[in-house]
Amino acid sequence: MSRRVIVTADDFGLAIPVNEAVELAHRGGILDGASLMVSAPAAADAVARARRLGGLHVGLHLVVVDGRPTLTPEVIPDLVDQRGQLSGALLRSSLRFFFRPAVRRQLRAEVRAQFEAFRATGLPLDHVNAHHHMHLHPTVLGAILAVAREFKVPAMRLPREPLSATRGRPLRIRAAAIGWALLLAPWLALVRWRLWRAGVGTNRYVLGLSDTGAMSEETVVRLASVLPKGVCELYFHPATASPPSIPLPMPVERPLAELQALLSPRVRQALEASGATRTSFSELARGYPPSDR
Repeated sequence: MSRRVIVTADDFGLAIPVNEAVELAHRGGILDGASLMVSAPAAADAVARARRLGGLHVGLHLVVVDGRPTLTPEVIPDLVDQRGQLSGALLRSSLRFFFRPAVRRQLRAEVRAQFEAFRATGLPLDHVNAHHHMHLHPTVLGAILAVAREFKVPAMRLPREPLSATRGRPLRIRAAAIGWALLLAPWLALVRWRLWRAGVGTNRYVLGLSDTGAMSEETVVRLASVLPKGVCELYFHPATASPPSIPLPMPVERPLAELQALLSPRVRQALEASGATRTSFSELARGYPPSDR
């Protein structure tokens, strides 16, 4: 089995500094794809940049918690808080998605609206994932798969990190990674089966979970040295040092370090030394089965 790597950036459209970083990392670095928040404050700027870039593989970064909705608060009252924003209470939202039929209907409407907004950009859909990995939630995944055929979803992210990703890290971090891997393995296997049954492709592994927000040059060089066989996604949250139009999720020094890693010749050399070839999620497309039996 050969090594193939997909290099992506999340939160495309969140703010101008994020969009600037995506463009810089694609033009001069190793970034091949980005996941677009269709209703985020800088989404229109992100779409304009993607059209200019041409070769950037853009996917949909669904936002069902902790962000700006596509539908108005009047249409999805149970999904939003007093400010009209999607609730940032992840556990509470997860329980409501699962147990309340009215909330499930509103969730399905919001998911469809975001797919329609992406289609309206005219950009080819490369992949789908969700903010805070909420596509792992059974109800959210069900809402996505219900429209996957209609919107021709080629592939989705499976956030399954190999234990080799923590090699060389402190013992407590390795122990936590082992614990999470054991806990999530059955659920990730079920998610993978649901994607396979629906005809949606997926990666085998992802790198960046244990190091979210800390994908510096040193970190990425280390991860490149333990890159597993199969298709592996390396995902980042880059931004430039420009003052953001809205607060970024973390201090700007950290996404700036991630941008520098994406532009680093040393990182590029480490990936080449691993023997991995670069690819995209759309190349994993399986095609849809003739029926859902």
